[in-house]
Amino acid sequence: MIQFLLNQELRSEHALDPNLTVLNYLREHVGKSGTKEGCASGDCGACTVVVGELQTDDAGREHIRYRSLNSCLTFVSSLHGKQLISVEDLKHQGELHSVQKAMVECHGSQCGFCTPGFVMSLFALQKNSDAPDHAKAHEALAGNLCRCTGYRPILAAAEQSCCGKQPDQFDAREAETIARLKAIAPTDIGELNSGDKRCLVPLTVADLADLYDAYPQARLLAGGTDLALEVTQFHRTLPVMIYVGNVAEMKRIETFDDRIEIGAATALSDCYEALNAEYPDFGELLHRFASLQIRNQGTLGGNIGNASPIGDSPPLLIALGAQVVLCKGETRRTLNLEDYFIDYKVTARQESEFIEKIIVPRATAEQLFRAYKVSKRLDDDISAVCAAFNLRVENGVITDARMAFGGMAAIPKRAAHCEAALIGAPFTNTVVERACAALAEDFTPLSDFRASKEYRLLSAQNLLRKYFIELQTPHIETRVTAYV
Repeated sequence: MIQFLLNQELRSEHALDPNLTVLNYLREHVGKSGTKEGCASGDCGACTVVVGELQTDDAGREHIRYRSLNSCLTFVSSLHGKQLISVEDLKHQGELHSVQKAMVECHGSQCGFCTPGFVMSLFALQKNSDAPDHAKAHEALAGNLCRCTGYRPILAAAEQSCCGKQPDQFDAREAETIARLKAIAPTDIGELNSGDKRCLVPLTVADLADLYDAYPQARLLAGGTDLALEVTQFHRTLPVMIYVGNVAEMKRIETFDDRIEIGAATALSDCYEALNAEYPDFGELLHRFASLQIRNQGTLGGNIGNASPIGDSPPLLIALGAQVVLCKGETRRTLNLEDYFIDYKVTARQESEFIEKIIVPRATAEQLFRAYKVSKRLDDDISAVCAAFNLRVENGVITDARMAFGGMAAIPKRAAHCEAALIGAPFTNTVVERACAALAEDFTPLSDFRASKEYRLLSAQNLLRKYFIELQTPHIETRVTAYV
């Protein structure tokens, strides 16, 4: 059985199809049709809902953290122990919520199909920001697409509803909601079981290891932003899943003198602060990683584990010399991330083995790390090419080089010939040009609907040139990077 709050209503479910998404649960099982299906792939934001989770801050104070999610990519099993809020829950005692009023008064809606999703993203923004600036509003709404209104009045609604916000019914009932969430906090392995399909929800790494050993054919479900597409886009059935999002040990971020250890089930939005503090370019790229809804849901371990050649984080992690800790039963092994990827969708992971954590070396003064993403859209788009460069230069000579790319091969991969052309040479334009030529020996990219092979190779070379220019003339870095 799993339990969660549907706004304030306790829901206990045990016989649901584990392949059921929150979107379809709302529309078909509880009659809340305000949440819309626009794409069923997490691209449009029409299905946005907000999930509340009980959190404890550094001072020991309990509070509820509200996050926007794409309900079309969220399986119901992931709601265990949480609060689900849909657009119907915002109106209170016959009065529209302040974010709904702002959308009306600022003329932020025309056909209305996308409006519930915008409203829920605004609601989450209001809960998480006292006075968001334009950049914060843009980030919150970048995963919501509108075909007819235009975004200026919606951004105006964000400003009106979030600046000088007033307490609402959720604030008034926070203590009550905290008590109810504590009362349903999972204490044992949860399960949804429809007879022929099941999803198990462990709470510890040990339980996860035991379950995965017992069900090696199970699919591991973390954020589900990739796995759910098998159900919503390819109409496949997932007979057995194990949801790892309630394993607290795999959602920790720990900082040591020489490294950061990030649990594999940590949401990408939670990784931002630690990674941005060490590597600002990593933080900048995370801002362009899909949408806020996806970053709130997708995990760092999942972005590695799905072994996509165009995943955004692996090239950066490889260039930084990151490692993964793999767990099977009581056995653990640590592997350099670059050795984890073997071929397209083929990894070094053994049966019943899972990624427990990612180890990222901390930055040093000698490192010259930069990362770049080339895509058709600035926001909410997949990379055509993702590049990460990490050099050490001493007395004008390159002593170490780690260059990694996504979108250039069947796996995220280092550019060995390019690195060899750099190491031991002076950091000059002539050497960089030689390294650019060597990239043609490292990669033979494919052509697809995102980019031709010629475009990909030239882009990779130009990004290396860009890296050199920025490091030689740092005062122009901001101006240059703004137009990538």
